[in-house]
Amino acid sequence: MSENARSRVVTQGPQRAPNRAMLRAVGFGDDDFDKPIVGVANGFSTITPCNMGINDLAKRAEAGVKSGGAMPQMFGTITVSDGISMGTEGMKYSLVSRDVIADSIETACNAQSMDGVIAIGGCDKNMPGAMIAMARMNIPAIFVYGGTIKPGHYNGEDLTVVSAFEAVGQHSAGIIDDNTLLAIERNACPGAGSCGGMFTANTMSSAFEVMGMSLPYSSTMAAEDAEKADSTEESAFVLVNAIRKQILPSQILTRKAFENAISVIMAVGGSTNAVLHLLAIANTIGVNLTLDDFETIRQRVPVLCDLKPSGRYVTVNLHQAGGIPQVMKMLLNHGLLHGDALTISGQTIAEILADVPDEPPTNQDVIRPWNNPVYKEGHLAILKGNLASEGAVAKISGVKNPKITGPARVFESEEECLKAILAGKINAGDVIIVRYEGPKGGPGMREMLAPTSAIIGAGLGDSVGLITDGRFSGGTYGLVVGHVAPEAYVGGTIGLVKEGDSITIDAKEKLLQVNVSDEELDQRRANWKAPEARYKRGVLGKYAKLVSSSSLGAVTDLNLF
Repeated sequence: MSENARSRVVTQGPQRAPNRAMLRAVGFGDDDFDKPIVGVANGFSTITPCNMGINDLAKRAEAGVKSGGAMPQMFGTITVSDGISMGTEGMKYSLVSRDVIADSIETACNAQSMDGVIAIGGCDKNMPGAMIAMARMNIPAIFVYGGTIKPGHYNGEDLTVVSAFEAVGQHSAGIIDDNTLLAIERNACPGAGSCGGMFTANTMSSAFEVMGMSLPYSSTMAAEDAEKADSTEESAFVLVNAIRKQILPSQILTRKAFENAISVIMAVGGSTNAVLHLLAIANTIGVNLTLDDFETIRQRVPVLCDLKPSGRYVTVNLHQAGGIPQVMKMLLNHGLLHGDALTISGQTIAEILADVPDEPPTNQDVIRPWNNPVYKEGHLAILKGNLASEGAVAKISGVKNPKITGPARVFESEEECLKAILAGKINAGDVIIVRYEGPKGGPGMREMLAPTSAIIGAGLGDSVGLITDGRFSGGTYGLVVGHVAPEAYVGGTIGLVKEGDSITIDAKEKLLQVNVSDEELDQRRANWKAPEARYKRGVLGKYAKLVSSSSLGAVTDLNLF
């Protein structure tokens, strides 16, 4: 521990007697005041299956901190369930919760002068929220993922929560009956853990393992398996050692770490939300990361893993096939990973991967061999054009032809769009526009899993495009483009599109445009007026006032002064 370690404050001088008295009440003894104080940020709640098993993990972390020679102080932080709030007004709070989580962890740790923190979370925003706080505070820190859910089963098929959303579209299209819809809903989520495909939670847990802020193999463990609790206790030991050695987030979260994370996200077919969250974390830690970096890396990294939502397998299958370390080793061997990047254990990435096999096991096809990838290039393309001068993110996995030009079908909200899809009013060749759902305009960038799943369920996934200034769930796939910036609410061109305008999405040419003359767009812009703010008080009002563009990660503390 450094000579100015912050826990020392409790022992300096008689004026600190009240501090010691308070700490005695929560379990400190005479021999404990010189030990590091470690925060245990506990994301437990029964709001969502993602987090309902976390309290037991927090207790194991607490025990590990004590065994390691430090003093734990446990505190709670929030979560919301994206899956439960999806398609409702409540989904506007999802991205907002990322910043609430970051603020709460920063507040507790800094107010109590903690020497380090172990954060434990499950649902999508727990991970980037915790990492933003760790970047702000720059004290030794480690993240523990609550674990993935195991797949549900019905009629010989593995199910995830996305299966239920897609079943709604299949039902409305007459493909399945009431009984099948109910059976899928009953079996999709069998227990504790985060959504089981390579959706946002598993994408971000994987990214943090790659970046060295979580232990090897921990990002793909199932929530209900004993190894998850064992890994949590080991994480606590590693953190206490990092406090003694003063291994800081600023030493780990370097540009090399971000490039490593992007490479693995491409290789596993991860969520579009990873783009937003990595931009936000990089912004906070002071690494110059842009949307263009994602496109550069995409072009040289193949998709190696055949994972849901567009593939066949779930995350527990990836874990059984060798997990994230196996994917990392393949990338390292082909010069696509920085082996000298540091991890929280004090080891480098290359040292951690030294004993990992060069090739995946031959008795599985979850992780493909290097010479037989799922796709030759990454699946998250950065598009630009007159519809997105700052950029937009397209997810093109599972799409036969990543190009479409068609008439715009314009909707001012997700609800209007979903209603039209379920009523059979969207046709092959249409390009759906869902706007005023951006960081400020929503506010909160709602995810569009309900409409995108309904499109897939109706059999239109290869023939209909969808563009939004909102976000997509990690469970979304198809010809979809999100994070359009500038957003409609601040005068972005997406707000000027009219019903029937010709729209082009071309992932190969990295183009997103409305095929209307500049003169016509200028005239429309002159007549455009910003709509009145939907929320003027409370957390959504504050968020809309402070949040930056999605192209900058939608952070809320950018250029405050």
